[in-house]
Amino acid sequence: MDLRKVQRTGGGTYFVCLPKEWAERNDLHKSAILALSEAADGRLVVDANYKAERAPRTAVLHPSPLLDREIMGEYLLGYDIIRVEAKDRMSPEDHELIKKSCSRLIGLEIVDEDYSKIVLQCLLEPSASAPDKILQREHSIASSMHRDATTALIEGEEHLAKNVIARDNEVNRFYFLLVRILRTVIQNPGLSEKFGILPIDCLDYRLTASLVEAIGDKSVQLAELASELTGREITKELAQLLLRLDKIAFDAHENALKAMFTHDIALAETVRSERKTIEHLVSDIESLVHKSHSDSAPDILAAASLVRQIYDHGLDIADLVMPKTP
Repeated sequence: MDLRKVQRTGGGTYFVCLPKEWAERNDLHKSAILALSEAADGRLVVDANYKAERAPRTAVLHPSPLLDREIMGEYLLGYDIIRVEAKDRMSPEDHELIKKSCSRLIGLEIVDEDYSKIVLQCLLEPSASAPDKILQREHSIASSMHRDATTALIEGEEHLAKNVIARDNEVNRFYFLLVRILRTVIQNPGLSEKFGILPIDCLDYRLTASLVEAIGDKSVQLAELASELTGREITKELAQLLLRLDKIAFDAHENALKAMFTHDIALAETVRSERKTIEHLVSDIESLVHKSHSDSAPDILAAASLVRQIYDHGLDIADLVMPKTP
């Protein structure tokens, strides 16, 4: 950190001398124009290249057993272009792996290729992807998966259960996109200003997105149980208890996310207030299942446990809600 004293002219103008090394690095000269902007936290941002277009960032990779993970890593780090270069000819296996990696990451497309290289480019402009909209979309998919997984479980709809499992990839795609955007925002004060979020807010967004992804994962497990229970009837009394438990869990993550965006502490607290009700319902389900001596007992207990975990994820989101700063 370079500390400088604020000085003042006789006419009352405040000024600070710019570091010589920084000025030379940015090719500044007498009468050069600088852009000054105030960040939300009061910091003053000095930009010498406010008119220049951001140069695309390029990463170069080589085929390896971890190529798909490396592509994802460069995508999450915000690289615009990812070049995969082979020493000789690109193998069909590597080509297929690269295509599969692209399908998992929103905006990443193959823009050029020949016998020894494949060039990927993220065609999504960061400034057009607001983090809150991405998070809402991720939650919308996970929320519908949760609702449909429960319906499949209670009504024995195997086709609906398979549909829930198929949607899991979409939740993951939006999660990865959000991580990419958040990392870009942290490195770009201009984007932080545009979206109206501070870099520290990005931590809560990232954790919330992870919890939403976990809700999607638990919904997939619930759908898998629904497939296993197909053809085995759940008693009316047990179905009613499961539906009551599930409604509380569903409302929990719905209200928690709403509270996060609106900074509604009271709404967030309503999620916590349901904890005892959840515990009582789980206990009632366990008692009823043990009395029934059904061969479906392990699956029913597993389903109740998954729904409770979904509630816990909603509660964790609610715990992140902070009052709106004045």
